[in-house]
Amino acid sequence: MADQYFEGVGRRKRATARVRIVANGSGNVTVNDKPVEQYFPRSGDVDLATEPLDVTGNRGSFDVTVKVKGGGITGQTGAVTMGLARALVTYDEELRSVLRKAGLLTRDPREKERKKPGLKRARKAPTYTKR
Repeated sequence: MADQYFEGVGRRKRATARVRIVANGSGNVTVNDKPVEQYFPRSGDVDLATEPLDVTGNRGSFDVTVKVKGGGITGQTGAVTMGLARALVTYDEELRSVLRKAGLLTRDPREKERKKPGLKRARKAPTYTKR
């Protein structure tokens, strides 16, 4: 039988991440069956994605498996961060206050605004010409 895992779902912009953590792990983090450093090659993205582990002091004690889809790199990084924080809360409810104080459990509500008819983008109007 497989080890017991704890799950959390994180969302940001158009990205959704399903995060599973296994306690007593070796610290491996995989995203879509790739190592996290290979999936998020930009500098700083790996640190952002695994920030909940650093904040709670659990850096090498969990194996983390992530399935993420939708959105771009920044949205996916934010979704993984939130999903990991929620998974840690399901593992140990006492971590909630630490993660809440760090702002890792708050959903970022910003979404792309829809394009309006007659405009070039959501708010950009065509250039006005007098004649």
